[in-house]
Amino acid sequence: MLMSNFTYLKAKSLKEAIGQLSSKEARIHAGGTDLLGCLRDDIFGAEKLVAIGQLNALRGISRASDGGLRIGALATIAEVENNKIVRERYSALAQAAAEVASPQLRNQGTIAGNLCQKPRCWYYRGEFHCLRKGGDTCYAYRGESQFHCIFGGNMCYIVHPSDTAPALVAFEAMVRVSGPGGTRLVPVARFHVPPSEDVQKETILKSNEIVTEILLPPPAKGMRSSYRKVRARRSWDFALASVALALQFDGDKIAKARVVLGGAAPVPWRSKEVEEAITGRRLDAETVTLAAAAAVKNAQPLKQNGYKVPLFRGMIEEELTAIGRA
Repeated sequence: MLMSNFTYLKAKSLKEAIGQLSSKEARIHAGGTDLLGCLRDDIFGAEKLVAIGQLNALRGISRASDGGLRIGALATIAEVENNKIVRERYSALAQAAAEVASPQLRNQGTIAGNLCQKPRCWYYRGEFHCLRKGGDTCYAYRGESQFHCIFGGNMCYIVHPSDTAPALVAFEAMVRVSGPGGTRLVPVARFHVPPSEDVQKETILKSNEIVTEILLPPPAKGMRSSYRKVRARRSWDFALASVALALQFDGDKIAKARVVLGGAAPVPWRSKEVEEAITGRRLDAETVTLAAAAAVKNAQPLKQNGYKVPLFRGMIEEELTAIGRA
């Protein structure tokens, strides 16, 4: 499908970019790996693309003043994957970045774009006027639902497609958002919008707001983290199931846990059931088995995605066992 005509503007400053986004049907162009596909597939239209690739202030990965980490919104997925600080101190994020799509797309796509990408539901991406596109039906509920959610579906049964988002939620990261009224900090855990709040939105961003950076707090003493992704093919595919673990150990016991699932829900899904099952305990075989069962006890699979229940249970059991031995 051919794209409709649009104007293309290269913003020379963040202020200019925000001002241009206030125009009707204006869209941000950064890496463009999701944007261009959406335009070709007529997911949405655009009368103007506002390119922010020349804004060097939005690039780079560096230590923050509090000892944490700052990742510029335009940092590529490959840069996050290969950054020494990320690998050493936030290994789950480096692992998640390494699992994104293909090497070509990791070199082009940005970290902010990975957080803001549109759903991969084949009804939303296809020629269906579904609930998320302003219709009155979620076709996945009674249709082809192999890759849809088992938690938090409510009215729309997409799964959040990002690999980096679960890891960032596990690390309690924040995003800085800039708009006409100034800047605000938003936890990544509250950045994405569940269908129960607004079925037509994926993030809290207004049309004239831009993510400028991601901020991670310093990792706590005794922190171990990991990211595991299961998919149908080794490259390109989105997660059938994934889990990000950020566990703070005190000796051989878990002092604090953050467990976030991907491929499970319309937003990165924090599994408080697993966190409660392992906090204050050793990751012995009994604890791991109980935690893995707790992870899926509230699952509500659709007709064709019930396989995800044992898949999540087995994956979480393996990852908890592995991180306990690290």
